[in-house]
Parts: sequence; C-alpha cells; structure tokens
Amino acid sequence: MRVRIEDVAAAAGVSMKTVSRVLNNEPTVKEATRLRVQAVAKSLNYRPDPSARSLAGRRSYLVALLYDNPSANYLMEILTGVVEACEQYHYGMVVQPVAYTRADFVQTVESLVALSRLDGLILTPPLTDSIALLDRLDELRIPYACVSPKVREGGIGVTLDEQEAAREMISLLASMGHTRIAHIRGHAAHGASEWRHEGYCNGLRQAGIDYDPSLVVQGEFSFDSGMQAAHALLDLDDPPTAIFAANDDMAAGVMSVAHGRGLDIPGDLSVCGFDDTPVSRQIFPTLTTVHQPARDMGRQATVELLKAIQDPASGQMTHMPYALQIRHSTGPAHRQRT
Repeated sequence: MRVRIEDVAAAAGVSMKTVSRVLNNEPTVKEATRLRVQAVAKSLNYRPDPSARSLAGRRSYLVALLYDNPSANYLMEILTGVVEACEQYHYGMVVQPVAYTRADFVQTVESLVALSRLDGLILTPPLTDSIALLDRLDELRIPYACVSPKVREGGIGVTLDEQEAAREMISLLASMGHTRIAHIRGHAAHGASEWRHEGYCNGLRQAGIDYDPSLVVQGEFSFDSGMQAAHALLDLDDPPTAIFAANDDMAAGVMSVAHGRGLDIPGDLSVCGFDDTPVSRQIFPTLTTVHQPARDMGRQATVELLKAIQDPASGQMTHMPYALQIRHSTGPAHRQRT
C-alpha cells in the first residue's frame, strides 16, 4: 500500500501542512521538526504522488535543463548537480538540447515550456548569452536560472571568475619560463570564450609578454577542434612551448596531436585546460587545468531556481570558487626546438 502524506504526518506528530512544507524545503519550519519529518518519511519510504502534488500546488513540479554545448564531460557534470537538487526538492526534470544557431530557437524553447508545463528552466552557455531568449522568458514570466551567464546582474544562477582563473593559469606558465604561450579559444558564441581570452591577455600583460595574434587560434570547445588548432600552432616557424586551451576537451586534442608528432609533454610542450572534467584525470599525462565546480554549479543554479519558483522574490546569483589543478602536463620551458 502506498504511504500517504497523512501517514507521515501521523507518525511524526505534525500536521499534513507541516509535512508539505518540509517536503518543499520551505524555510518556515523549525530545524528539529524538519529533521523529524525527514527521518519519518525516509523510514516509511514515502514518495510524493506527482499527480496529487501538481493538482494541489498548480505546478507541474518539473524543470528542464537546456543545452547546446559540444563538451559532453562538462554537460554531464552540470546534469549530475541538477539531478541532486531536483531529488532534494522532489522535482522531476527533463534534459533538452536546443540548437542555438537556429533562427527559431527562442520559439522552440517557448513551445517546450508550454507543452511540458515546465515550472522553470536551467540554462547553460551559450543559451545563457542570448538576450532574445532571456527577454522572452522575462516577458512570459517563466522562471529560469543561468549557469555562467555573460550578463550577471539582476538574474539568478551561478557564476565563476573565469577571467581571473585564466590570468592565473598564464601567470603559472610564465613563472615556469614560458614566453611563447598559445591560446585556443572556445566557441565564439560563448561568453566563457571571451572571459578566458581576456584572462589570457591579462596574464601575458602582467608577465611582460607581448601578445602575438599568430598564437591565438579559434576552437569550438571540442576534441576535434583542439586537434586542428594544435596542428596549426605546432606548424608555426616559431611554435609555442605552452598551449592554454579554453577547455579540457580541446587540451586533450592538443595532447593527442603532440603525442602523434613524437613530442614529450611537458618536456617539449606544456599543455593546460579549463574545467577539470573527468577527462583531465584520465589522459596521460594528467592535465593541468582550472577546477570549475560544474557539478556544484548545476546543483546551486537549480536550488536558486526552485527558490524563485516557490517565491519570486527569492533566488540570487551566487559566486563559486575556482582552483588551479597543477598536474603533470606542465613543466619548465626548455630551449626552443629547431
């Protein structure tokens, strides 16, 4: 027999309304009561009835994670965090790819919300950078949270100081004696690509190294684009001794090309990335990178969204920390190859 909310209330010695507040993570419940109700619900193996809950609250208790990002590693980390938050708040979720380059993608998102009766959206780059989409969601009063948006004021979601992180990475390479430091930019539509390039420039400037446009190559945040960029950089008459890729997938592509050319990493070439996705620890040598807590960012963005769904005055833009992960793919600069 299915355990009902009335059963949880009776066993915990509280009202059904109190149980509902606990299950919806509302702040108006004493901590001791919250813990008692949660313990009882767990012991009884209580699961909310989605249909009854939806009718009672006039909500679908369903949110969607929208993406158009070629990095499967990054997306999986975000997705895991979103799932954790949805489980905490007893929400369902859908995952939906959206082609950012399509002329009608804003209408596509609008139709998805209407057909699925979504309570809100979690947006990832580059969708977070579309003013047309954000304006339309605001107009329709559809709650949404952004992961790493280009515009950080006035919205809800999570951000990370990617520009400063990139600057710190370049400073690290410069401290190792590298002066020929190349950069593979991310997808042109992503705000992250701009921030990481600006951080690269700031790091060079701080180290007294002139900016050389021949050392900056456009990528797409994909392994293949990292390989293509690596070939272009390593074919230069005066190739770099270090390459900073705007994400780990492209850095892995660089390392694949370097290995294929018989180059030692980091003896002949230092390589570093950004994000600290699982691939950074799975390749050889392990990759020096910037740890972006993507899983925590996905979870926190979802928490902020669900707060805003419960109370439109709630939800905020939160700032997450980063950290350099110095591993075996970077080392001192050696004499330039001839």
